[in-house]
This record gives sequence, structure tokens and C-alpha cells, in this order.
Amino acid sequence: MFARLSDKLQDVFKNLRGQGKISESNITDALREVRLALLDADVHFQVAKDFIARVKEKALGEAVLRSVSPGQQIVKIFHEELCSLLGGNAAELNLDKPARILIVGLNGAGKTTSSAKLARLLKSQGRSPLLIACDLQRPAAIDQLVVLGAQIDVPVFRPDKGETDVLKVANKALEWCDTTGGNVQIFDTAGRQDLDEPLLEELKRLRDFLHPQEILIVCDAATGQQAVSVAERFHAALGLTGIILTKLDGDARGGAALSLRSVTNQPIKFAGIGEKLEQFEVFHPDRLAGRILGMGDVVSLVEKAAEAISEDDARRMEQKLRTASFDLTDFLQQFKMLKRMGPLENILGMIPGMDKLKNSSVDENQLKRVEAIILSMTPQERLRPDILNARRRQRIARGSGVSVSEVNNLILRFNQMRKMMKNMGAMKKLMGRAGPKRPF
Repeated sequence: MFARLSDKLQDVFKNLRGQGKISESNITDALREVRLALLDADVHFQVAKDFIARVKEKALGEAVLRSVSPGQQIVKIFHEELCSLLGGNAAELNLDKPARILIVGLNGAGKTTSSAKLARLLKSQGRSPLLIACDLQRPAAIDQLVVLGAQIDVPVFRPDKGETDVLKVANKALEWCDTTGGNVQIFDTAGRQDLDEPLLEELKRLRDFLHPQEILIVCDAATGQQAVSVAERFHAALGLTGIILTKLDGDARGGAALSLRSVTNQPIKFAGIGEKLEQFEVFHPDRLAGRILGMGDVVSLVEKAAEAISEDDARRMEQKLRTASFDLTDFLQQFKMLKRMGPLENILGMIPGMDKLKNSSVDENQLKRVEAIILSMTPQERLRPDILNARRRQRIARGSGVSVSEVNNLILRFNQMRKMMKNMGAMKKLMGRAGPKRPF
């Protein structure tokens, strides 16, 4: 996400850092490039204009122009202003009783999937969510919500077949909630291909009947300014309390994320970063600002690792790495741990400086082939790769659908890695045996 904007901003910063002295002329030229980069990223024109004005005012201050490292100071200003533009701190949900959340938006933005993802996230936090299907326009949306609810083990209210009155559905749903239990009610509402008055009137009636604590609009990040315009109209009609931004993993420009907060004056509360139900997270403006500026996002990386990898698994893997007893089964296990953390392209983006490395992108198909090769081996072959003779390698290649050279390449790289770990272990033992030197 934000790949093009991030690349252009980092080029600007690189030029500024290369200047021995920063002048008003340097800053003006740099901000002109930044403004063009923002507009190219599909940021709303007025939002880009106001952002540049705020940065310029701070960047021309004496504290920056006379500092030892003015280039770094300007990067700091950009980070602060990006955080402010994106909403400052992460915004929490209002879950005061009866804790009702109305999910709204156009068809195709991902309302139903986002409803289920939000329910899964709340459940992981110890809450008891309930899903209520209120999309009477698309029977497929009701079926989809029922299927997703079963996948995450969350109860789903299904309206009577052929029902057309959304208020009757909502009334029955509240009775169902009282008997089912649960402490958070998530209402998945109807959408349209385009925004129209009948849709808004239906949603207004539903809002006035339910009095929800949260009205969250689901916006597709890939639609850019269209998402901003739709959110603006929904907010004027319903009074939104927050935004769920979907498809951030597929949006290279990211202008919607940078514009929505300013235009609606409502926080982005959650972000969808993939198709899987677990690829949904609380939106942290400061962390996203760091990723855009190439600073990485170590906090999110650690959190994802903690979710995906148990402490026992991490300790066991560390022991094997330290003693160089790492085999291909362990390699496969580590590979699966990384996959549980989400798309590897996103993981790389959280590592500071990784975006500056050439060829740091991940070929997911290549990784799948590596996994297929290892799964085509017998347990004994994974434990002792040295027994993999030519005949065995040919069998593995046929079983995994790859060439023998790919099998050979994987084994070569694995042996090199294990040899390196063995050398590191021997060096540590040697250093430990030598002990600290005494001063003369």
C-alpha cells in the first residue's frame, strides 16, 4: 500500500538530506514535489493544499533552518503532520450498552465481510458479538453472513424469507439478541451500486429505531476520491462515528486513507488488509505514517508475531537455531509461522529500511513451490537432507510439480543456512570458553 507515494516522498527527503544548508527555496521546491505526489496518490485537492501549507509553515521556522540536521527535522514534521492528517491516535469503539454497531456503505465495498471480521476481532478481545443480517436487497448477503458467522463461531440472526420491512427485521433481531445473549450487536445493512435517497431513508429509519452507539461506513480504498465523496454524503445523512477502510493491501496510491479523515472529520477505526477474516486490524495513524515515510512499523510487527507464534514455539525454534539442529521440518514450521502473520509483502513493509532494498518484494508463487517441495519429502528426508540422492530428488520434483534444479537449489540454500548457524554456534562457544580478558 502507498508504494508510489512512499517512493516519491523518500526521494524528496533524500534530496533534502543531501543539502548542506536548507533554505526557503529548497523547501519550496521540495514541497512542490510533495504536493504533486499527494495529488498523484489521489489525495483530495483541498486536503493536499492544507497539508502542504501546515508543513511549510513549520519547516520554515528558525529551529529547522538553523538545526544541525534540517533534513531530519523536516522528516519529523512530515511524520507529525501525517499522523494528524490520519487522525492522531487510534480511535476506540464506543461499546456502552446496548453496544449496537450499524455497518453501512455501498455494494462491493466489503460490508458483510467487514461485519464478520469486526465480530471476529471483538471475540478475540473477550467480547460476545452477535451478527444481524439486515440487507434485504441481496439474499446472497444474508447467506454470506451466515456462512462467515459459522466460520468464526458467532451467532447470526437471519430474517424471514421474503421479508421487505427492515424495521420488522430489526425488532425481531432485538428480541433474538435478548434470548441469545452476547454483548455487542453488529447490524449488516443494505447497500446499492450507487448512493440514492431510498437507501439513505431506509438507513435513517433503522438508525432512529436502533439508536446505535456506532455508525461505521465501509469504504473501498481502491476507489479513491469516490470513497471520499460517498463517505461525505453518508455522514451528512446519518452522522457517521467512524470509518472501516478495506482493500488497503491492494491500493498502491492510498489517497482515500489520507483524505477521509479530513473530509468527514471522523476517524478511520479499522483497516482491512487482506481477504482472510483475520486480516483486519485497528487503524493506528502513527504506524501508517511511519510506513508511508519508510520508517517501518516495528510495533505492529511484534504484535503480529505475538498473535501468530506461541512463546513455546518461539523458544523451541530459538533452541534449534542456536544448536544448529534445524531440519527441513523446522524450516517448514517456521515458514507456516510467517504465513500466519499475513501477506509477507506487508510484513516486509513493517521492517525499517526494507523498502529501500532492491529485490525485497516477495514472490508468493515461489514460496508456495518451496512449501510443496518440502511436503513432498518423507519425514526421514526432512530430518536428514544428506540422504537426498539423485533418485529421491527426482521423485520429490515430480511430486511437487517443480524442476529438479529447484529442488537442488532449495537444498543448497538450506545447507548453507545450517552451516552458517553451526559456525555461529561454534563462535559463541569459543567466546564463552575464552571468557572476559583481564586488564594488564
